[in-house]
Amino acid sequence: MIELTPTQIRGLKLAKDGDLHPQPAKKWTHLNAEVTYSKTDRFKERPQKIKFLTTTTLNELTEFGLLERCNTADEADQDSRRITMAGKMWLLKTK
Repeated sequence: MIELTPTQIRGLKLAKDGDLHPQPAKKWTHLNAEVTYSKTDRFKERPQKIKFLTTTTLNELTEFGLLERCNTADEADQDSRRITMAGKMWLLKTK
């Protein structure tokens, strides 16, 4: 069984929600991610932050086999990543 840090677990859960794409400043998040507002906030004053993952954490999860590249023909730095079946099973077992 692989032991993951809380940061790696958050990154794996983020990947479960959709493919991760590279962003500026060595961050990875969903394609076209933007700041949203809480549905329960009447005045929309409190924005919900964009969740992201760093390149270091992404590489660690890829080494464990929990994430994989979507298009192997593209450059590795610019290629989007998705969760593997092993990553989904890890989340199911530890949740």
